[in-house]
Amino acid sequence: MSEPLTRPGDNAENASDPVLAGYRASIDNIDAALIHILAERFRITQAVGAYKAQTSLPASDPGREERQIARLRKLAEDAQLDPDFGEKFLRFIIDEVIRHHERAKAKSGS
Repeated sequence: MSEPLTRPGDNAENASDPVLAGYRASIDNIDAALIHILAERFRITQAVGAYKAQTSLPASDPGREERQIARLRKLAEDAQLDPDFGEKFLRFIIDEVIRHHERAKAKSGS
């Protein structure tokens, strides 16, 4: 995995508080993992968008989106994460995916 993100002043601040430094290092590693996971997700959804464009399928699938939101709200609840936050996060991603799919459709002329 990638190196953790660092900010100016982190070293001096972290040196004086090793507990905080440990927490921040963990947060930085999680942030890096999230970016890599999102990048992989978008690589796959771009392939889906290209496939949809080639086969003249619509850019969005509201039924699938609602099922995904319901499923992920339940996962968030089970993980003790605010389901409303989980839904907002997923809706942001879905909106971006649909935008990519619409762009792929426009490029293909479908």
